[in-house]
Amino acid sequence: MKKYYINTMGCQMNVHDSEKMAGMLEEEGYTCAESPEDADIIIFNTCSIRQKAEQKFFSELGRLKPLRKRKPDIRIAVAGCVAQHKGKSIHKRAPHVDFIFGPQNIHKVREIIHTSSDFVFVDDNPALADMEFPAHREDRIRSWVNIMFGCNNFCSYCIVPHTRGREKSRAGSDIIKEIRGLAEKGYKEVTLLGQNVNSYCSSVDFPTLLVEVNNIEGLERIRFVTSHPKDLSPELVCVMRDLEKVCEHIHLPLQSGSTNVLKKMNRKYTYNDYMMKVEMLRREIPEIAITSDIITGFPQETDEDHAATVKALREIGFDGLFAFKYSARTGTKAADMEGHIPDKVRSERLYEIIETQNELTDSKNSQIQGTIQEVLVEGYSDKSPEIFTGRTRTNKIVLFPVHSSLKPGDIVQARIEKTNRHTLDGTVISLNT
Repeated sequence: MKKYYINTMGCQMNVHDSEKMAGMLEEEGYTCAESPEDADIIIFNTCSIRQKAEQKFFSELGRLKPLRKRKPDIRIAVAGCVAQHKGKSIHKRAPHVDFIFGPQNIHKVREIIHTSSDFVFVDDNPALADMEFPAHREDRIRSWVNIMFGCNNFCSYCIVPHTRGREKSRAGSDIIKEIRGLAEKGYKEVTLLGQNVNSYCSSVDFPTLLVEVNNIEGLERIRFVTSHPKDLSPELVCVMRDLEKVCEHIHLPLQSGSTNVLKKMNRKYTYNDYMMKVEMLRREIPEIAITSDIITGFPQETDEDHAATVKALREIGFDGLFAFKYSARTGTKAADMEGHIPDKVRSERLYEIIETQNELTDSKNSQIQGTIQEVLVEGYSDKSPEIFTGRTRTNKIVLFPVHSSLKPGDIVQARIEKTNRHTLDGTVISLNT
């Protein structure tokens, strides 16, 4: 029996794309290999959001040269954003690659099996939003569903509009049909995926879509990523407040606390605009957890701009943060800007951002020690077969002892006994009925 191996890098969009590619390959009779050495087809599903991610991919790709010599019939494919961004140039750097296809053309994975010649598919695919894919989902409790593809925002630092194309929203009826099918299979949680879910627009808008998803029987929780602050409407916040299945968590990328830098980033909001959105969220949903992204060391960022970001972290009080040094991406406007910041300075600023957020995260988590939290049991912890792991509605990971009466998919009430930076230790009080 033929086998495939998919190495997935990057965002949740890539993870779900890999689930789809695996589903298509399994429809063709392939099974998943435990390692590249056991596979007949190897696919790298790549990320190019930062230079470090791209370098990591090329390093791992280079390690396959000896394997290709030992197994000349093995087929190697590069998918994802590096494939879209670099295209045919990948062949020049790595001649042992056979197939290249971008995220808009994942359906071409089937052609790997049925063609003997190399190919490159990086053209725009306007039909993507109307295409249906099987998916091999490793998780049996939580699921991810695309509601839209691409992005129209063109933030000056971001390569995504160049790799994933313009926004394309799926039909609401197709989304509801997919999620209803997942609920019938026993999935308890769905995360709606899009580069900017707030701008979803089909026969309904995003708040209305959430109402329809909330009505699906058997589904317990709804999450979504990612939200662009400029499109976070009062209507959406009210729907989040009123729908019992929509979780009290939002990921709302700030990127910088300096309005001057936000303008250069082409984010289309000021820091005050962002703060008004945060205040609205906390006024309407007091228990909400807010997480965010920060890019430090953007071109021309001054010491005062950086200080404004540190101040913003303390003013807002995020529950968690993904922080990164600015990474120039060829083809973006920021890459051609003057005033790029030396790496040493970017690193120092990143360190201060991370240390500030660590302090805030510790403080946020300590506030829920002793409280009772609703937790969805997801499965066994990687640390021990005697420990279950689950998440609160605010997306905090809880670890608690395995109990014979519990199974993945159950929802329990757990007392938080101890708080750590990235996890919480809990004790189950009761099982929801």
